[in-house]
Amino acid sequence: MYRSRVSGCGSYLPEKVLSNADLEKLVDTSDQWIRERTGMERRHIAASNECTSDLGLVAAQRALTAAGLEASALDLIIFATVSPDQIMPSTACVLQQKLGCPGVPAFDLSAACSGFLYGLSLADQAVRTGWAKNVLVVGAEVLHNFINYKDRETCILFGDAAGAFVLSRAETDSTGLLQDSFLRAEGALSDLLDIPGGGSKRPPNPESFNQGDHFLRMKGREIFKHAVRVMSSSCELILERNKISIQDVDWLVPHQANKRIMEAVAEKLAFPLTKVVNVVHEMGNTSAATIPVAFDMAVQDGRLKRGDQVLMTAFGAGLTAGSLLLRY
Repeated sequence: MYRSRVSGCGSYLPEKVLSNADLEKLVDTSDQWIRERTGMERRHIAASNECTSDLGLVAAQRALTAAGLEASALDLIIFATVSPDQIMPSTACVLQQKLGCPGVPAFDLSAACSGFLYGLSLADQAVRTGWAKNVLVVGAEVLHNFINYKDRETCILFGDAAGAFVLSRAETDSTGLLQDSFLRAEGALSDLLDIPGGGSKRPPNPESFNQGDHFLRMKGREIFKHAVRVMSSSCELILERNKISIQDVDWLVPHQANKRIMEAVAEKLAFPLTKVVNVVHEMGNTSAATIPVAFDMAVQDGRLKRGDQVLMTAFGAGLTAGSLLLRY
């Protein structure tokens, strides 16, 4: 069995910004109320001519540059998203064409906010078994198109972004390794966070659009409770499985859902907030993109360095959840 390592990472935030002050003009809310409850100050919104594959392309190109690779070196592309360019073909195939690497297998992965960790876990298995040497994993979303900006509970939370990792076969003497991953799902809780319209159950038609079925819906209180539970428990499990103490972790990179969830998870783990990568103030909740964007921002500003022990954790619609342990 081979081992994999993160050979490069990259991210992209669209130029357009939706601030708390902007939201004050749309719904009954305030900058103070949003900051206190979510920690968010602004969200980045894709331009009208930017789709999910466009955001993913920039992040992917930056990750490939960081890895010192051309797109032609890729053996697999995994694209985690719940806001694809279109139902078919997959956004991964669109990205493959934009990267100029024909023939490389490519597919989309739908696990909502846990999607990037699901993708990394699959990429790791592809490298470990020898099936692939270099795998591109992208998490990208253009979520603002699925948000009802009259719904205060959801419109203050979500933004658009993209992040990407290149996972590569590690040399035998490499110290930076993806160590383990843990994934889970609880389908019985699927009604807590969903977009009911657009699929075969409620196909797109005038009636479904009038009812707002294509907008994201969320039961916030229940989501908070289960998010803290599954993120903290999945972290505890993977640490125990690898015989690693929480004191051995240099950085916790959680899904950037909101400040209170991240703080509650850190408290349950008895982990210092100063070692939690928190950039939710800058981008809001960008679903599958939050972990790779937060990770890359911490690398770019010098916080996260090669050799650091990193613990990632996420939850998302489904409900899906997971954790991943790596030595960067």
